[in-house]
Amino acid sequence: MTRDLAADPRAAWRTAVALSGLAALAAALLLGIRVGAVPVSSLDIWNVFVAPAGDEVYQIIYNIRVPRVIVGALTGINLALAGCILQGVLRNPLADPGIIGVSAGAGLAAMAVMILWPGYTALVPAAAFAGALVAAAIVFLLSWDRGVQPLRLILAGVALAAFFGGGMSALMVFHSDKVQGTVNWLAGGFQGRSWAHVQMIVPYSLAGILAAILSCRYLNALQLGEEVAKGLGIRVERVRFFLVALAALLAASAVSVAGLLGFVGLIVPHITRMLVGSDFEYLMPCAAVLGAALVVAADTVARAAFSPVEVPVGIFMAFLGAPFFIYLLRKGVRR
Repeated sequence: MTRDLAADPRAAWRTAVALSGLAALAAALLLGIRVGAVPVSSLDIWNVFVAPAGDEVYQIIYNIRVPRVIVGALTGINLALAGCILQGVLRNPLADPGIIGVSAGAGLAAMAVMILWPGYTALVPAAAFAGALVAAAIVFLLSWDRGVQPLRLILAGVALAAFFGGGMSALMVFHSDKVQGTVNWLAGGFQGRSWAHVQMIVPYSLAGILAAILSCRYLNALQLGEEVAKGLGIRVERVRFFLVALAALLAASAVSVAGLLGFVGLIVPHITRMLVGSDFEYLMPCAAVLGAALVVAADTVARAAFSPVEVPVGIFMAFLGAPFFIYLLRKGVRR
């Protein structure tokens, strides 16, 4: 370990960032369970897992708050990893699942299932994945001109997101009697999330996280340029397709349980890159941890700041993410 630190002067800093992120995540999870209309203590949380009593406090902690923070953490991980992958594949710091239309495609497919076939809610993640994959394929086709053009990709993504948004609005107009259950979902939030939602997102998250970790070296190779990557024996187009599909899976699983929660895939990878650099072997795990901490903390603030009114975390993230996106855009224009 000492030799590794001597060989890489940034290793100690990256380790410190990773440990700080884990500490922030642990604090966010604890606060997310403690804070609410009914205050609970750390001892109450401990007793839920060590000596469950089955009383009201137990029901609040175990069946309401714990699944909510778990879903929030997994959503943050999935969106952060999806943003990292898309920014790496496209070599564009402005890329994320929401901006290039992937989240809108997943949202339209998931909303169609929830409104038109409410008896098949178990298929929402699969439908969201299919919608995200279709959106990604359309954006790639529209932005391709002897390679993916970043400006065309963003413009195509904005147009496609608007198109899919119109589709969601049409569903709401023609099925207004079934819309009430999807209003909070459209805003993006975790109100009412239960262990059923944990079971829904966990398989997709585990598969996506494992695949993302295994794809780090491919993403690092793509940063060297297409010709260099080919010289290293990487089938560039096949790898790009796999990575975009992986990002679509991660984004779709998040959309299926959290709704249209934007800007996480943009903010977290960019901030993490400024902290630990562009090596995806460090960037991906640190971004995953920071993404989970950010979403859980934002959800806690959103539901506690205006108590007893609960603000969907998607609204809170929009106010936080939009100025950051404008900053990145202006910085890119200056360059």
